[in-house]
Amino acid sequence: MTCRFSGLLAPLALLALGPLPALARDPVSTNATVSAADPRAAQAGQEILRKGGSATDAAIAMMLTLNVVEPHNSGIGGGGFLMHHDGETGLLESIDGRETAPAAARPDRFMGADGQPLSFRDAWPGGYSVGVPGNVRLAWDAHRKWGKLPWADLFQPAIRAAEEGYEVRQRLDTAMKAVAGVWADFPEIQKYFWIDGKPAPMGTMLKNPPLAALFKRIAAEGPDAFYTGENARILAQTVTNAPKNPVPMTEADIAGYQTKERKPVCGKYRVYTVCGMGPASSGGVTVLEILGMVERFPLGTWGKDDPRSWHVIGEAMQLAYADRGTWLGDPDFVSVPLTGMIDPAYLKQRSARIRLNKALNDYQPGTPPGAQPRTASRPQPESGTSHFVAVDRDGDIAAWTSTVESFFGSQLIANGVILNNELTDFSFTPEKVGAPVANRVEPGKRPLSSMSPTIVYDEAGTPVFTVGAAGGKTIIMQVAKALIAHFDWGLSAQESIAHGLIYFNGEGLVLEQGTSLEAMKAPLEKLGHRVTLSRMGLKANAAERLPDGRWQGAADPRSPGVSLQE
Repeated sequence: MTCRFSGLLAPLALLALGPLPALARDPVSTNATVSAADPRAAQAGQEILRKGGSATDAAIAMMLTLNVVEPHNSGIGGGGFLMHHDGETGLLESIDGRETAPAAARPDRFMGADGQPLSFRDAWPGGYSVGVPGNVRLAWDAHRKWGKLPWADLFQPAIRAAEEGYEVRQRLDTAMKAVAGVWADFPEIQKYFWIDGKPAPMGTMLKNPPLAALFKRIAAEGPDAFYTGENARILAQTVTNAPKNPVPMTEADIAGYQTKERKPVCGKYRVYTVCGMGPASSGGVTVLEILGMVERFPLGTWGKDDPRSWHVIGEAMQLAYADRGTWLGDPDFVSVPLTGMIDPAYLKQRSARIRLNKALNDYQPGTPPGAQPRTASRPQPESGTSHFVAVDRDGDIAAWTSTVESFFGSQLIANGVILNNELTDFSFTPEKVGAPVANRVEPGKRPLSSMSPTIVYDEAGTPVFTVGAAGGKTIIMQVAKALIAHFDWGLSAQESIAHGLIYFNGEGLVLEQGTSLEAMKAPLEKLGHRVTLSRMGLKANAAERLPDGRWQGAADPRSPGVSLQE
């Protein structure tokens, strides 16, 4: 689905979902850039751009290469969301490649024999948590629309890495150590990542020949090499016969997977138009709710070092996340009051709850226009995700967030592919107070996601900024913080994503330890907030259009990621 942008944007507080007048052509970039969470993936994207590939071609090459060098975070055993801006036409489109629940998945999948929801640790490893992967179909559908180079060319960097070997670096080392205790039940994955009975140490060169062979088949035959035939049979058997939590998945489940074209969700913030993914991503809507609630406050005047800024952001964040947990789900299965959630009058009402002299400490969901009675879902932990962005010389932008969910997904591996644990993004409790939870498990349904690929336009309809992140439910807040830092406080893309983060847990606000936000703890506590300091697993990537028209990428200093120019 599409939106068009131009200088004729209506001066509304918020916009959603509609086609808009298009510029004849956006200003052409004078350069091309990529940004990814691993230098080897960024180099793959740069290689494709230098061969004349489009932004989409580069993004596909980065996704495939990340599958090899960052297998704990993303890959073709998972899914993702892609936002695409066409520099020629001004069209903004998005594709939902989120995983789907197999036919055997029922609302009580994560309920124990005692009638209580399973713990995350009991539900996560093994077959219960695996959804039908979407990334291969997402890549294929995106390439058909926006690709330039031959499909097979995009696989070559990843095939080289899988065949010739890749070095175990710090992030992979940390992830392997984090799940080492779980792997006692998963001998197959040990064969790929363990040496002498323990995780391969840093500096080890690992290879993945089965994955390289599968990449070659998909490169030659297209997505059917993944979704049908031998590979589908192996995937289905791996889930059905999992050493832990075995549960049926069929070849028909896999063969039936399709992506969804979704309407981008767009809204005004200051003079800019911010566009993100619609459901089953909760990212676009929740980011717009946060921005809509803070817009009435003079954040630019207060600045990044004023406790008032972080108090207001923290309050808006918790109110928006309360709405997220109640009203959002797969729109093919539940009624989502999308327009109501970003309606200016509704957000004005929600923002009015924010007081400058005192914390609310009670963040209940609102009732947006058009909402049907609903109960909130229980969020689950998330770890493994990756975001990457490419901008080509024609002005095309591809912003893609890809994930297998937790570190190494379900811990199942098939044909060298790590299988996701995305179904743990569903609510474990299917009903509350006698009413169905919007994000409960159902066959064919896509679980709610926090992934938030975002593209921002200026008053003339020119794209000027794009950002996305990894880090579970902190993704939404990383993106909102980066937008505020860039557009209110004048920070560069690099500075915006590097700035400390505010988040929350069941106890209250959480400030990122080791950053300037530590100084906000005492002032926020004086306002009645309960505040803790914590290190966070954050990882954002972005790009901004500079005044001279060039694009400059940005990579989170918390990660080994880089941005490269073509």
